[in-house]
Amino acid sequence: MLFPPKNKERRIAYYKANRSMRRRRLGISHDEVHCLNIELLRNFVSQTGKILPRKVTGASAKLHRLFTREIKRARALNLLS
Repeated sequence: MLFPPKNKERRIAYYKANRSMRRRRLGISHDEVHCLNIELLRNFVSQTGKILPRKVTGASAKLHRLFTREIKRARALNLLS
């Protein structure tokens, strides 16, 4: 680190932002993820309708891409707003 953070709050924020992502096993198979399975897809969408990032959900990259694709399909079918 070239220049250390100036105060305690900045130092805490710096180390919190640069932590590695926790690995979570979601236990969701790829077959369960479908645009008609709205109860499952709602877990990965915020209250404003935005898709939650991987860092928040803890999903793998492959599973997150699948969620994103299916959420967009559900929006196109007006099943998810």
